[in-house]
Amino acid sequence: MQKTARLSSIDMLRGLVIVLMALDHTRDFFGPALFDPEDLAKTTPLWFATRWITHLCASTFVLLAGTSAFLRGTRSGTAALSRYLLTRGLLLLVLEATWISFSWQLGYNVTILQVLWALGMGMIFLAGLSWLPLPAIAVIAALLILPHNLLDAIQSNHPLWLAWHQRGFWPVAGNYGVYLAYPLMPWLGLIAAGYALGPVFQWEAARRQRFLVIAGGLLLLVFVVLRSGNFYGDPDPWSPQGRGFIWDFISFIRVHKYPPSLLYLCVTVGIALPVLAWFERLRPVPLLMLFGGTPMFFYVIHIAMIHFLAGPYFMLRYGATPQGGPAGFILPKGYEPSLGLVYAAWVAVIAIMYGLTKLWLRRKTVRAMPAAAGH
Repeated sequence: MQKTARLSSIDMLRGLVIVLMALDHTRDFFGPALFDPEDLAKTTPLWFATRWITHLCASTFVLLAGTSAFLRGTRSGTAALSRYLLTRGLLLLVLEATWISFSWQLGYNVTILQVLWALGMGMIFLAGLSWLPLPAIAVIAALLILPHNLLDAIQSNHPLWLAWHQRGFWPVAGNYGVYLAYPLMPWLGLIAAGYALGPVFQWEAARRQRFLVIAGGLLLLVFVVLRSGNFYGDPDPWSPQGRGFIWDFISFIRVHKYPPSLLYLCVTVGIALPVLAWFERLRPVPLLMLFGGTPMFFYVIHIAMIHFLAGPYFMLRYGATPQGGPAGFILPKGYEPSLGLVYAAWVAVIAIMYGLTKLWLRRKTVRAMPAAAGH
């Protein structure tokens, strides 16, 4: 019974970050802003909050991928787990470079390597790492996460450095290139940390929940201490804004995601771990359980769907669609970004994805029944 509750909490948290992820991607296509929502000189508190809350998505998802890998390994054994991680990781890389890159553009002008790239490479990394003792994996995770901000001053356009630490565009040939959005160093460390966290989910419930709350609290304390004096852990220092507490607070929590700074990981994982403990005490939420149990289906479908649906809206409202991409939109004349529209479209996207996911699961069940009957 405890095992079911633990897995339910992981699925619920995964489902929550998937719902938040859909908000971020809906904002990209239904509400492309005329400014960076994290630009303190141009944003508003609501635009900033809408962007900032979605920072929980990537770090939580990568951490839970590592934890889920450990739990899978306890059932299947190391050899089977290693094979699974290798093949799954390769699949994610192929999806990222083909369908997902196409979904962002509804064309194919550039290969975009984002979260599936980080997850896929992380799984391939874990395929080898899983043979090591857990303390060694924890040490490797720390060595990848803790010192990586020491490398911030190194700037290079070499594709290996872009892929490992910096991010950026790598021109390959002609007008074609690769945009490396998720540098691997901290993400590989985070998935390894999630794997090293796995044994916690074999503990008795009260002990596990207490650990998750304390660990999250310590990460948030580290964030506050390091951030307070701009001591270490983020390339973008905070400063008093002279516009009241809310703007000082926004500056304080505005952390660097590309690549994820140490403070970004501290604050996002510091929130995720206590939420995970809290979810263990709640009755499972069907919507979150549905999406958390089918993350790949949701991810593969939702970007292209949101992008496709935004087209008719812009044509009907403005007579033209945005041209370009998130890094450089040319927006229709008269366009004004609306958070109200973003949230309304987000609710519609979640409703559509709920129906599509239920239909997909029903078809899977129907297809599985003849096979089961044949046995």
